[in-house]
Amino acid sequence: MELKIFALVLFTLLTAWNLFLEILDYKAADNPVPLNVIDVYDRKTYKKWQSYHREKVGLSIVSMLVSFLVLFMLFQFDLFAKVSPEKGIYLPILVLVFFDTLVEGVIGVIFSFVNMTIEEKYGFNKSTMETFAQDQVKELVIGFVLNLFLAFALAALHRWLGDWILVLFAALMLCVMLLVSFLYPWLSKIFNHFTPLEDGELKDKLTALLTGHGYKVRGIMVMDASRRTTKSNAYFTGFGKSKTIVLYDTLLSALTTDEICAVFAHEMGHGLHMDTLKNQLINLGNIAGMVLLLWLHVHFAGSCAPFGFASFNYAFVMILVGTIYMPVFSVFYDILTSRHSRRAEFAADAQAVQEGYADALVSALKKINREDFGTLSPHPLTVLLSYSHPTLSQRITAIEAKKKEMQHGEHSTEPD
Repeated sequence: MELKIFALVLFTLLTAWNLFLEILDYKAADNPVPLNVIDVYDRKTYKKWQSYHREKVGLSIVSMLVSFLVLFMLFQFDLFAKVSPEKGIYLPILVLVFFDTLVEGVIGVIFSFVNMTIEEKYGFNKSTMETFAQDQVKELVIGFVLNLFLAFALAALHRWLGDWILVLFAALMLCVMLLVSFLYPWLSKIFNHFTPLEDGELKDKLTALLTGHGYKVRGIMVMDASRRTTKSNAYFTGFGKSKTIVLYDTLLSALTTDEICAVFAHEMGHGLHMDTLKNQLINLGNIAGMVLLLWLHVHFAGSCAPFGFASFNYAFVMILVGTIYMPVFSVFYDILTSRHSRRAEFAADAQAVQEGYADALVSALKKINREDFGTLSPHPLTVLLSYSHPTLSQRITAIEAKKKEMQHGEHSTEPD
């Protein structure tokens, strides 16, 4: 089978599979709600959530289909080749990376704007048009620079090393991934402002949690998420002395002190279990898959010819691999990574229970889910294939089981 036909058939099958999953997600609005989370929404709010969920998933479906049609046409009618200069190595890369960024950027901006209007309709969006525009420009510039750097590096290394590129480009990808993770606390400042958590009861309790485990972080920071949304979150990022725990300001305003401590204990659990490092090691599989696919294309220099190119184009190979082959690889690889991620979330929840915050964590999770309009009963297949977190019902069940286990352990050790 000709490479172009194979690629387009694969792209179509991939889109059909993703569409199937989106339809399952859309129908989740009608799934029965587990009893242990039935109190998250009242009847009126649940109907509002159903409407919100259907609009969000519907937008995702339309966005996916539009992207598929545009990219399918670009591949089918050799439009990437037609906009790329025929001579040279690095100028064609520059032109093609810019063109791809422009096309996907236009689609992304349009649907991001529509998404913002949906978020605003349901009271979540706090972003102004100025902030929205700045965010979009920043994302496009960062994406363009990063993709251009990788495409230039791919071309330079291949022309210098030949097939040894497989080893060195993999090392380069790993270094870039680690560098981005290391610099994430600083890169985040491009989009948000961070301030140290104020002194007081909350900070004292959080600090006590850390010191109780001999654990140190660079800081406990509050992010101004309320500039863009009413939704709440917290996360743990960085390596070594740069470790930082970030709390959304919306989280601080929505939860009680004990509930915030429970969420913090969960994030601390990720740090104690070295989940950031583990995730980076797991990502090596993605890097290995991408580098192998890139190597196969540069090793067989005729891989660009079926798409109208008179000469080999490194940028097009990256677009082809990133658009079609890597997503297909990820369909299977994500099953493993998602399973690991869900197990890590259960373990982090267990850490919060061990710290004595079982009830506070349950109430916090319910509040966050309610404030964020989370899905209470997703289809089991979508959870299995792509959910990085267990469902709210699964988490609460595990928390209650861990709490009973600890209580039973305490009773069994009491003297007669």
